[in-house]
Amino acid sequence: MTKIYHNPRCSKSRAALELLTERGLNPDVVLYLDSPLSVRELQQLVAKSGVSLLELVRTNESPYSELHLANASEQDLYEAVAAHPILLNRPLVETAKGVRLGRPLEAIEDIL
Repeated sequence: MTKIYHNPRCSKSRAALELLTERGLNPDVVLYLDSPLSVRELQQLVAKSGVSLLELVRTNESPYSELHLANASEQDLYEAVAAHPILLNRPLVETAKGVRLGRPLEAIEDIL
C-alpha cells in the first residue's frame, strides 16, 4: 500500500509521484484539495509521520494567518487543516513503513 497526498499543481508533488512511479509502486493518488481529509485521517497521518501537525502545515498560506493559527490549540489546528486543506503541506507519501513529507524529495527514501 502506497499513497501520495498530491497536488498536481505543485512541482515537488509531481516529482514525488514520478519517483514513486519509477520505483514501480503505483501509488493511490489522493487529491486532498478536492477531497479534504477528516480530522481523524489527519491525526492518523501525523501519528504515522513521527512529527507534529504543525510541521506538516503550510504557515505561509493566508488561512493560517487569517485564522490566527500561530497560537491555536492542537485540536483547533486539526480542524482548520480539515476545513482548509490548502494548509496541508505536500507531497505526503504513505507506505507500510510510515508517512513522510517529500520536502526535500529524499526525505521519502527511508519509507520506500
